[in-house]
Amino acid sequence: MRSRSGADGTRAIALVGPFQSGKSTLFEEILVHAGAIARAGSVDAGTSVADASPQARAHRMSVEANVATVRYLGEEFAFIDCPGSVEFLQETRGVLPAVDAAVVVCEADERKVPQLQLILRELEEARIPHFLFLNKIDKADKHLQEALAILQPASSVPLLMRQIPIWRDGIVVGFVDLALERAFVYREHAPSEIVPLDGEELPRERDARFSMLEKLADHDDALMEQLLEDIEPPRDLVFDDLARELRQGEVCPVLIGSALRGNGVTRLLKALRHEAPGVAETRARLGVGSAAPVAYVMKTLHTGHGGKLSLARVLAGEIAEGAPLIGGQGVADRVGGVMAVQGASVEKRGPARTGDVVGLARLEHAASGDLVSTRPAGAAGPPLPEPVMALAISARERKDDVKLGLALTKLAEEDPSLIVRHDAEKGEVLLSGQGEMHLRVALERLAERFGVPAVTRPPRVGYRETIRRPTVQRGRHKKQSGGHGQFGDVLLDVKPQERGEGFRFVDAITGGAVPRQYISSVEEGVKEALRQGPLGFPVVDLTVTLADGSYHTVDSSDQAFRAAARLAIAEALPNCTPVLLEPIDDVTVMVPGEATARVNAILSARRAQILGFEPREGWSGWDTVRALVPQAEIGDLIVELRSASAGVGCFTRRFDHMAELAGRQAETVVAATRAA
Repeated sequence: MRSRSGADGTRAIALVGPFQSGKSTLFEEILVHAGAIARAGSVDAGTSVADASPQARAHRMSVEANVATVRYLGEEFAFIDCPGSVEFLQETRGVLPAVDAAVVVCEADERKVPQLQLILRELEEARIPHFLFLNKIDKADKHLQEALAILQPASSVPLLMRQIPIWRDGIVVGFVDLALERAFVYREHAPSEIVPLDGEELPRERDARFSMLEKLADHDDALMEQLLEDIEPPRDLVFDDLARELRQGEVCPVLIGSALRGNGVTRLLKALRHEAPGVAETRARLGVGSAAPVAYVMKTLHTGHGGKLSLARVLAGEIAEGAPLIGGQGVADRVGGVMAVQGASVEKRGPARTGDVVGLARLEHAASGDLVSTRPAGAAGPPLPEPVMALAISARERKDDVKLGLALTKLAEEDPSLIVRHDAEKGEVLLSGQGEMHLRVALERLAERFGVPAVTRPPRVGYRETIRRPTVQRGRHKKQSGGHGQFGDVLLDVKPQERGEGFRFVDAITGGAVPRQYISSVEEGVKEALRQGPLGFPVVDLTVTLADGSYHTVDSSDQAFRAAARLAIAEALPNCTPVLLEPIDDVTVMVPGEATARVNAILSARRAQILGFEPREGWSGWDTVRALVPQAEIGDLIVELRSASAGVGCFTRRFDHMAELAGRQAETVVAATRAA
């Protein structure tokens, strides 16, 4: 029998939710219920299909998306277990555009509401239909209505209660399905047993069912009329409304259960089978046609022996080995193989058809977020988040420098939220990411998968120095060593400028005291000398005027005048009262309102100038705090912010200005630089 949704092909379902909400445990139970595995593995014991990487098992948390395809009641589903930590949110974002629906796994814990809000907002903005699976119901100490009242602020659409728990002696022993009007008693790791719906459960069921129907009727006039006239609506109409309003994003249905015990999983699977949309609706949401084969690249992997593998959802058509596909760079690659992916297991399979989630081998010019097709299709992936933490990285062994560069390129291709940048001025390679754990996992992958142990340290801060007093200084370079000698003579007038004005060179020579052909060499020499002032940093915000000089018709040269200018600047700057400047960033912190006071204290302790705070636009219960923060204080700021905000705080920043740094702090910086 076809499902009520009428979906064609494999449906893709993302499992998302806050950190440690039980997503991977639910993933295992789904595989058991669908007959894909005989027994559920354990995340804690490291025997699960999901979280199979050494990093996931070492930290006992999902750090990457895991996929498994199952067959349930004659239909195929590809389930994708996504990380819950905000530091790996980009991994989830990369998957979401191509899924048909999502199951948000959460628990009735108000401490996790901010994390839940982040996840629900991602789904709502992407217009992805989603269910909420209220997990750990066996440990619930709140009535369901109280739990929904706690969770509702995280959702911009009504949470629609589909089931109510059956309580016995303060323990949840089963549930009543409000759409089916049937009662079920849980059996551990076995199908629930249907029991009579009577006794004290009957009036509770009637009240809860009427409340569910009322919310559905907000978008169905015919159902509203039936409720007003006390007419019991047909069951098919109720299910049709549930499916339609889910797909249109008008409600978020709530199902209950315990993933650890396998309770509620069957009803969840049946709800997905009957109500979740299919790939046709996903194509429409992405604006993708079905005239040509097209797939969306969810993520990129670099396997040890098989090379590059693109985990992709086929949105239309059929893709076979050897098919030419054009990625985001506009270059066609032939598919090196179509692979079935089941957790960490990858095996060759036949052609992929509409809806399938598969690995496509050796698409060298396709990146995560690309639409690949037989004709140019562009990209559909999400924008990249700004990094919030950075480390300067180098290979532990100098002989591995080249190997490190290649490995970092592959890591960044697998995880686009990892940013690799070479800072030529400071002579360091920077690895930036979404937090301490994000960068730690990247370093572990470098060592374990690519065989490149790395060492890290905090990035150098871009200090500068400037001058407070003007001076006039002569520089004369004279050298005689047989044959042509070297002679250059300049008189430089050095003056401070306003902060942020930079460097200006003025040619004030009259009467040919310095020949025209040497003026540019003088300027080059000045710039070379300003790269490192007496405090050890580049010198900014000053004007250098070439006021006078002299030359020799035979011995003068570009090199001689460049050397004379360097000498003049080196002697002038110590007499100009040099002062250290530090970069200041304009930082905007986004946190739940309850954490705002703690964030203000954190920023103040880091020498920040707090500019104010206000409600975060479009985010109920969140604030934005703006402050001017020295770059030297930003290194591990995100660690404190996350600790103070239930793991969800974040910030953006941009350079604002340079400010004077004096006293003990300046002395410490200068001493450290000289020692290095």
